[in-house]
Amino acid sequence: MNRYTPICFVVFTLTLFSCVESTPKNPEVESQSKEQIFDKGTRTSKEKFVGDVYMNLLVPEDSIYTTKSGSVTFEAGSRTNWHYHPSGQLLMVTEGTGYHQIEGRAKETIVKGDVVKVPKNVKHWHGASTDEAMIHIFVIPNTEMGASVWFEPVSDAEFTE
Repeated sequence: MNRYTPICFVVFTLTLFSCVESTPKNPEVESQSKEQIFDKGTRTSKEKFVGDVYMNLLVPEDSIYTTKSGSVTFEAGSRTNWHYHPSGQLLMVTEGTGYHQIEGRAKETIVKGDVVKVPKNVKHWHGASTDEAMIHIFVIPNTEMGASVWFEPVSDAEFTE
């Protein structure tokens, strides 16, 4: 083997792979991955939500993990009713812009990347902004204490304040 053999091999290999046609990306799959991490899920009960809200339950509550988790899609203007969680709740916004409010405090704007820690037994609501959808993942720990206690809908006046 002479001193040019390794160089010839590298040049040959690079030439060979540069001639291989790449497979075009599937635009449908690519657009789905940009839209949401998880499937939208099913429409939620109008008894606990205002507007068009969809939930994909990711971790059903059980006696081993004692945690309930899901992805919730709020269409623009939609929201939860007032409610609380006996063990608290975590909200992780994965897409869009929304609102969160603890009773007695000012409404807060939440955006993609925000994490909201809701203390236990604190009455609150959350949902999309008036003009943009919002998706979040919720985590309710210690479900043996109970998952959620629901109250009245958030009025349009409360929502737009």
